Amino acid sequence: MSSTTDPGAGGPPRADSNYGYEDEQGFGWIIFAGVMIMIVGILNFIYGIAAIDESKFYIGNTKFVITDLKTWGWILTIIGAIQILVAAGIWARSQAARWLGVFFASLNAIAQLLFVAANPWLSLALFTMDILVIYGLICYGGRMEGA
Repeated sequence: MSSTTDPGAGGPPRADSNYGYEDEQGFGWIIFAGVMIMIVGILNFIYGIAAIDESKFYIGNTKFVITDLKTWGWILTIIGAIQILVAAGIWARSQAARWLGVFFASLNAIAQLLFVAANPWLSLALFTMDILVIYGLICYGGRMEGA
């Protein structure tokens, strides 16, 4: 056996092993952030359309901090469409898409907190997902050293 594990360590092979690839620290977080921003984008898009249509899904006679339900629907639909595109860029390892992901996840987090009156549990769940996306993209989204 020509594995290059440390004797007695019982851990995974080192980066210079015969497997032909080099593990990148935090790669899982980048994939996770891309998946989460895609899910949040799709949900924003769907729920934005529901808000534009003034669906019965949302709590009736809700008072918003700014404007009305239809306007929030358009805001969520536009943010959702952009988040779907940004997710594809994150998976392509684009640094511009990474920073756009941070920006639109932050923007969506603020929008969800302002939208909490219409559907509190959904807004808080999407807010939490946005925070995880921001963490993954900021902490682990940088370029590989030596690449």
